[in-house]
Amino acid sequence: MQVLDFAFIGKRIREVRSNKHLTQEYLADATGVNVSHISNIELNKVKVSLSLLVQICNALDVSMDYLLENEYHKPTSALENELLITIRDLPKEKQETLLKIAKVL
Repeated sequence: MQVLDFAFIGKRIREVRSNKHLTQEYLADATGVNVSHISNIELNKVKVSLSLLVQICNALDVSMDYLLENEYHKPTSALENELLITIRDLPKEKQETLLKIAKVL
């Protein structure tokens, strides 16, 4: 069994939180833990529990697979699956337009 890279997970949490201009205090309040616990998670001093990780994802409005990117070895992510479902439901002409846009990006 592979051990999760909690240092990466903590770093990713801090990255998302900082990019959204949110404080550790905000995240602590949103998840019901104290600020020092959030800090310890981000600095890899403690391992985040699954239930708290879900709460953090909800508070940061980010998917679990984004935070666990290095740990998730499935060929497609939840985001890719969502994109495929959305695109599949579009008319063919809109699919082609979307493909052209994606290639420009």
